[in-house]
Amino acid sequence: MPDGLEHAKLAGLLLASLSFAVYADTSGRSEVEVLRELERTRLRALVEADVLIARSLHADEFQLVTPSGNLLSKEQYLGGIADGSLDYLAWEPGEITVRHYGDVAALRYIDSEFLVASEGVPVWTGELRHTNVYEKRDGGWVIVWSQASGGDPASDAE
Repeated sequence: MPDGLEHAKLAGLLLASLSFAVYADTSGRSEVEVLRELERTRLRALVEADVLIARSLHADEFQLVTPSGNLLSKEQYLGGIADGSLDYLAWEPGEITVRHYGDVAALRYIDSEFLVASEGVPVWTGELRHTNVYEKRDGGWVIVWSQASGGDPASDAE
C-alpha cells in the first residue's frame, strides 16, 4: 500500500500522462476537433467525479456562472464535486460549435441531456445552453470561463 507521498507521486505521474495524451496527441486532428473532444472529456470527468482529470482541465482562475447566476471559483466548483455536494447525474452535450482564435477558443452547445443534484436532491435539468472560453497554455488547452443558462429547476420538470 503506497504511503501519502508515494501516492501523490503516482497521482502526479498519472496526471502528467493524461495531460500529455489529451494535449499532445492530436493525431492530425484540427484544433477545433481537439477542443470538442477535450470538452467531452471534461464533461465525462465531471459526471464521473474524476476530480484529478477535471482539475487538470480547469485553469486555476476558472470561474463558472451557474444558470441561477451564482459565481463559483475552481476550488468551489471542483470541491463540491469532490465532496459529493454537487453531483452531475447526466450531462451530454449536443453539437459543440467552436470559434478558434489562436490561443483562445469559445465553445457553445445546448445539452442533449442534463441533470445535476445538490446534496443528493436533483436541482436543475433540461436543455441548458453553455458558453465556455478555453486558453492554450504550455501547449495544452484549459477552460477559464464557463456560463450556463436555461434549463429548469428539477422540481418544475417532474
